[in-house]
Amino acid sequence: MGPFLGFLLILVLITIISTAFTVKQQTAVITELFGKFKSIRQAGLHFKVPFFERIAGRISLKIQQLDVIVETKTKDDVFVHLKISVQFLVQREHVYDAFYKLQNPHEQITAFIFDVVRAEVPKMILDDVFEKKEEIALAIQRDLKEAMLNYGYDIIKALVTDIDPDENVKIAMNRINAAEREKVAAQHEGDAQRILIVERAKAEAESKRLQGKGIADQRREIARGLEESVDVLNRAGINSQEASALIVITQHYDTLQSIGADTNSNLILLPNNPTAASGLLTDMVTSLVAANKMNDAEKKNK
Repeated sequence: MGPFLGFLLILVLITIISTAFTVKQQTAVITELFGKFKSIRQAGLHFKVPFFERIAGRISLKIQQLDVIVETKTKDDVFVHLKISVQFLVQREHVYDAFYKLQNPHEQITAFIFDVVRAEVPKMILDDVFEKKEEIALAIQRDLKEAMLNYGYDIIKALVTDIDPDENVKIAMNRINAAEREKVAAQHEGDAQRILIVERAKAEAESKRLQGKGIADQRREIARGLEESVDVLNRAGINSQEASALIVITQHYDTLQSIGADTNSNLILLPNNPTAASGLLTDMVTSLVAANKMNDAEKKNK
């Protein structure tokens, strides 16, 4: 009886082991009896008919992600590689369809992605592919969702995560971008130079205006000083002509003294006798009289 009991206990243990099984959270188990679908078991401890009922497969109910790289051509004949990321899950109430209707769901999803991308991207130029990648992603999600619902799969999100043109195209695009930036920089630099020239001209004009005003004020003050000097000499009994000669002689010798006191002055030849100043005054008076006569003649002719 000893060996028989031992064999019986082993048989019972094997039976229990083959009967009980557990299902993890967010997982569904499909069981078959004699090769025919029997049931779908959710998370927890379960029992099955020993030796005849078997676990046909396990399906994850978690959100899964499939990354697909699609090569296609744009409207302007540029080949690009698009990386598409699709997030999907098996609907809990359609586990049967997801398990029995599709042999390889990843290949099926990949085929749909290729079909949608190669239908949408050739309608766009390369720049539009970058700008409208959200539209491409929405088209993939919309068409893929509609197709995969019949197989028990729900498409949560589709993303265009990368757009990679041919290497030569990228180099050309970088050159175009660099040229545009250099053009803008040159325009800004030209505007800055133009503004600088205008401001410099304004500053120079203002400087000349102030310089002219200063010279006019200086001459006005000199004339006023000469007028006061003549008045003082007239009150002392010296007539206007003698006063003018005296002032010219005084300024003549003051000039000679200033030139002699400055050791850095260049060589200047000036007459230094008293009659030279009188001659200068006479020449000035003669020129003024001649100029007045010419002005009076021009007024009469008009």
